[in-house]
Amino acid sequence: MDVSQYLEIFLDETNEHLQNLNTQILELESDPENMDNINEIFRAAHSLKGMAGTMGYKRMQNLTHDMENVFSEVRNGNIKVKPEMIDVLFQCLDALEEYKNNIQETSDEGTNDNENLIKALNDILNGGKTEEAPAAKEEAPTATAPAAESGADGGEKWNDIAFDDSQIRVIKEAMKQGKNVYGINVVVQESCILKAARAFLVFKAVEEFGEILVYNPSSQDIEDEKFDCDFSIFIASDEPYEKIAEAAKSVSEIDKVVGEEVKYETLAAKQEKAEADAAAAEKSQDAPAEAAPAQEQPQAQAVKPAAKTQSSGNKKQTVAKPVTNRTVRVDIEKLDALMNQVSELIIAKNSLVSISSTDSGDFQNQSFHEQIEYLERITTNLHESVMKVRMVPIESVVAKFPRMIRDLSRKLDKKMELYMTGEDTELDRTVVDQIGDPLQHLLRNSADHGLEDNATRIAKGKPEVGSIFLNAFQEGNNGNGIDVEAVRNKAIERGVITEEQAETMSQKEIINLLFLPSFSMAKKITDISGRGVGLDVVKSNIEALGGDVEVKTELGVGTTFTVRLPLTLAIIQALMVEIRDEKYAIALGSISNIEDIPVKDIKYVEAQEVIHLRGKVIPLIRMDQVLDIEPKEEEPESLTVVIVQKGENLAGLVVDNLIGQQEIVIKSLGKYINNNKIISGATILGDGEVALILDVNVLM
Repeated sequence: MDVSQYLEIFLDETNEHLQNLNTQILELESDPENMDNINEIFRAAHSLKGMAGTMGYKRMQNLTHDMENVFSEVRNGNIKVKPEMIDVLFQCLDALEEYKNNIQETSDEGTNDNENLIKALNDILNGGKTEEAPAAKEEAPTATAPAAESGADGGEKWNDIAFDDSQIRVIKEAMKQGKNVYGINVVVQESCILKAARAFLVFKAVEEFGEILVYNPSSQDIEDEKFDCDFSIFIASDEPYEKIAEAAKSVSEIDKVVGEEVKYETLAAKQEKAEADAAAAEKSQDAPAEAAPAQEQPQAQAVKPAAKTQSSGNKKQTVAKPVTNRTVRVDIEKLDALMNQVSELIIAKNSLVSISSTDSGDFQNQSFHEQIEYLERITTNLHESVMKVRMVPIESVVAKFPRMIRDLSRKLDKKMELYMTGEDTELDRTVVDQIGDPLQHLLRNSADHGLEDNATRIAKGKPEVGSIFLNAFQEGNNGNGIDVEAVRNKAIERGVITEEQAETMSQKEIINLLFLPSFSMAKKITDISGRGVGLDVVKSNIEALGGDVEVKTELGVGTTFTVRLPLTLAIIQALMVEIRDEKYAIALGSISNIEDIPVKDIKYVEAQEVIHLRGKVIPLIRMDQVLDIEPKEEEPESLTVVIVQKGENLAGLVVDNLIGQQEIVIKSLGKYINNNKIISGATILGDGEVALILDVNVLM
């Protein structure tokens, strides 16, 4: 049994437990007497300890074990929750995060024992307990020992194993080679939930000293957890028995290990007895032979229900949120494969639609069109179903931010609160995975640059505690606002723009300078900001996802960063248009309306073509010029204009013809064409022709 096959599950569950611990400890800081939080933290630490032990990560197991001990005492009322304890616990979570990252990268937890944290946890234990508490703790193991013995007496059960010829041959061969053969019985604690995992860890520990020759029950039954609270093995080794027993006992939740060296004479006598019993059994009648097992069976089964009840009771306690039990983890690669299948199905559907619209062939009968409509309905439903599977709440990303703001508040010595709404908003898994970094940079900028220090806020008549709001895709703060003049001066000072250019730039254009690489307004470089990578990363990451960032600010009042993202990156509804003989797609979500504009209605503002539509001045973008296509010989009397929207900004894209609305599959252009940002991808049409997808955000 190889634990590496469970590594992905371990990492997923560790992430969940660490996030849960972060959330619960934050809540505990504001409400130290909340027993629900204390119980939840204890359960999460216990689960994390068990998982780390099962995977063989001892350092992680030791740290979580000491955290669990602290909360056990808090639960029992022996220790009160204090601010110093909260700080130590958060440091422990950071250390566990480091272990997890190491495991993710190298499958190994690293060499950091975090002795300072373990000492700090033990200091909390020793400082908070009464003098009687250690004695009570010492008595605990002896109190549980009889319970374990009642479930399984841990006696010389290896002597009860009925060997077959091959097993006896293997044992004799090991003895002939001068190996010591030991019979060992291992008893697992009755409260243990993952008995098979514990048994596997025992095998792994003892196999470092020798080779296991016989399992009872079989190794497969042990792996499938088809045993009560104990199992037996025969192991051949050059090492003394004490060393092997110590290795088995080092596995957590192992209650007792009993064993001895098996001599050749004992084995020979056992074989003779087994042969004699077999001969006697053949002579005896079938009924009496069956009677004996029938009597033994109720006894054996009597232990099982008790063990089952115990484990099911434990399971009930560990489940904090029932919702998690209703979710299934699906490998993202499987979803991508499914998405590709849906993509091909849509292409096939488009092909049928294309054939049906041609004049050639007898495609005009009613049945054919009904089938096309049916296929269209099925593919749309299938697409929606797959998209729902891929959609995950943004909560999985934003849940870590309250802890980050708490730490920043202390580090910057500013009072601040983070208010989050819309965490249940769902986005495509790919988008959610990549939106974390940009949001983190925006929040850090809000805390460092956006909010004034406490004294300045009080002087301005503002509440001492600054507010940062994170609302699904939108993040902002009620802070100082962006000093546009200061940004302009900094840009001139750094040589980003000249004074002449600065004179003609709008407020929006100056604010957009903040998104340039290496541009920073910080007066000094710290570990929070100052290197000019924050907003640059935000812009590039969000644009890579097909989104955009918009900034609104009022000096002395606050700033709002608006981040717009596509719901999905796979299949979209698009308007197909024609520019000369080439077909292009425009995402339907970007389109406001379509107009037929007479050429005589086109006006000019600062040498830019514009149209006046319903009280708004909208700039025109001639797509043939943008795409470097030969102009028409004759200007038509009217233009087909697709009005597109990005935030509050509008623009009119001039196209030759409208083909119609279509569901399209977005295909990447790959690494070969990565210098043209106007084209965000391509799609295959029903007739096999390739159409390029225009990125409206870049055009505006």
